[in-house]
Amino acid sequence: MEPIRVIEGGVSVLPRHDVDTDQIIPKQFLKRVERTGFGEFLFYDWAKEPGWNLPRNPILAAGRNFGCGSSREHAPWALEDYGFRAIVAPSFADIFYSNCTKVGLLPVLLPKEDVRALGEAGEGIVDLDRQVVAFAGREVAFEIDPEIRHRLLNGLDDIGVTLGNEDAIERYESERERPGPVTTAL
Repeated sequence: MEPIRVIEGGVSVLPRHDVDTDQIIPKQFLKRVERTGFGEFLFYDWAKEPGWNLPRNPILAAGRNFGCGSSREHAPWALEDYGFRAIVAPSFADIFYSNCTKVGLLPVLLPKEDVRALGEAGEGIVDLDRQVVAFAGREVAFEIDPEIRHRLLNGLDDIGVTLGNEDAIERYESERERPGPVTTAL
């Protein structure tokens, strides 16, 4: 996964609340396990609505409780494949939030007034290093778990984190290996 430091550019606005993963990527498109090719089906049912237009910008400003519903990991894959690198919302579903961070998509929690102002600005900067979102001459700080921040800054998915501990794992395994039968104490 690609490291994230600064995401800069246009802001797409999705001012809907309680957007669930079935709306992000409907079930009929979940028949494969590759992580690419889902962007064309993003918000598939809504895309049929007259006047629907969701520009392919790096930042998405969304409503509260974004990513609720089932825990499908295809939803962050579809958002990332569409071109989003950061999603800014007042709240996220817990599993969705976690899935985003595992694929290199940065979820940012900001108060709803700031999310709305970011969307109105139309352009923004999400700086993970400094933990700020900048738009319209303002900077708004955001919090993120230090371990998640480390993973995103260094482009580490679960496998990358495990490989980073390879020496410690090898030491542990070699200490457990000993000649003779394995016995258990009762």
